[in-house]
Amino acid sequence: MKKVLSTVLLIGLLFSMAAAKTNAKKDTKAPSAAAAKSQDFDGWVSDEKCGAKVDAECSKKCQAAGAKMVFVTPERAVIPVANQETLKNFAGQHVNIKGKLDNGVLSVDSVKPAAK
Repeated sequence: MKKVLSTVLLIGLLFSMAAAKTNAKKDTKAPSAAAAKSQDFDGWVSDEKCGAKVDAECSKKCQAAGAKMVFVTPERAVIPVANQETLKNFAGQHVNIKGKLDNGVLSVDSVKPAAK
C-alpha cells in the first residue's frame, strides 16, 4: 500500500512540475503590452542643434555636418527620430508623418510634405 501511494505521489509531483515548466514557457512568449501603435503626426523636420527653431537652410547645413534630424510638433516639442534616413530630404519642411512613438522616439513609416 505504501509503495502504491508513493508511486501516485511521485507521478503527481512529476505532472505538476511539467505543468509549471509549460506555464513558464508561455509567459516568456507573451507579447509586449506596451507595443506602440501607428499614428499620424503633423509638424516640421529640424536638426538636433536647432531643435524647435526650424530653419530650412540651417537644418540642411547641420544635417550635412552630421547632426541628427528630429521631428518638431506644433507645440514645439522636439522628438528624436529612430530611422534618420527617412527624413534626409525633408530638412526644414512642414510634413505629415505616419509612424510609431515608442519611449519618446519616433519611428517613421512614411513621410510626405504637408499640404499648403
